[in-house]
Amino acid sequence: MIWSWSVDARVHPARLCATLEAVLGRPVVPLGAADPARLPADAVLCDVWHTSGDFPTIVECYGPPTGIPESAVVAAVARRLGHRCLVADDTLNPGRHLLAMPDGTLRPTHVDVADTDDGAAHSNARPCTIATQRCRESEECRQSRWEPDLIVTASDLTAA
Repeated sequence: MIWSWSVDARVHPARLCATLEAVLGRPVVPLGAADPARLPADAVLCDVWHTSGDFPTIVECYGPPTGIPESAVVAAVARRLGHRCLVADDTLNPGRHLLAMPDGTLRPTHVDVADTDDGAAHSNARPCTIATQRCRESEECRQSRWEPDLIVTASDLTAA
């Protein structure tokens, strides 16, 4: 399993790994520094790089723990970093994500996606809301677990 998300600032890989380690309560090892012979059994491998767009830090986690929703982890990381983070939602639409705010809340969001040599670049984040005709009429948005206008607070995530 792979977790993948992006952050709205250029975050140094060491800071991101340390933040993720604090959230998960388990070792997080940068992918480039991973020595398979010395890797703790419960370690998460983390690859961090930068691209363009409004969310220039890309994070991929290999071997994340099961039983913990990625969206809850991303919300906790956003809160600790003090930055917005984007994570894919359940629609499989590359332009629809969940936006984790610095206060730990999550909401469905649409973004523009451009392919670059360094990966996808996300920009122009805007809420998925029934006030927008496209979202109101979209089966994809309405049938998602993350329906238009839904806002999930940090306390809702910890109670789940």
